[in-house]
Amino acid sequence: MGRARPGLLTRCAGTAGPAPAEDSAVFTVARDGSGAAVGCGGLRDLGGGVGEVKRMYVLPEARGTGAAPLVLAALEDWARGRGWTHLRLETGDRQPDAVRFYTRSGYTPIPCFGAYAGSPSSLCFEKALGAPLPEASGAGAAARLG
Repeated sequence: MGRARPGLLTRCAGTAGPAPAEDSAVFTVARDGSGAAVGCGGLRDLGGGVGEVKRMYVLPEARGTGAAPLVLAALEDWARGRGWTHLRLETGDRQPDAVRFYTRSGYTPIPCFGAYAGSPSSLCFEKALGAPLPEASGAGAAARLG
């Protein structure tokens, strides 16, 4: 596959057809130069200005290409654009690459929340979101990797 330049992000919110998850606020798909999906992620509204990152995944052959940071940044921008102040997430204790990625992305460990409370294999993280960037309105359907 080489260096798959995930250039397009497609946001799926309020579209016809089944949602990626019934409680998803938004779902984003990263695509390579040929249009093939290489990564995805979604957000769930937890209320009170807090959201949860859900279903973050990048194909193994597309890891290291920038797809994961692109998806996560798009989700964070979308959340900021709606006035959300924090994002939380859960990953497993057998996912050291995910833990490194989220830590490098500014997420810090928190006690497990919601359905993950008391789960011995869950690791939970949170990030405080700053104010939206002027060019990041959370609107639009596509973004390009530079």
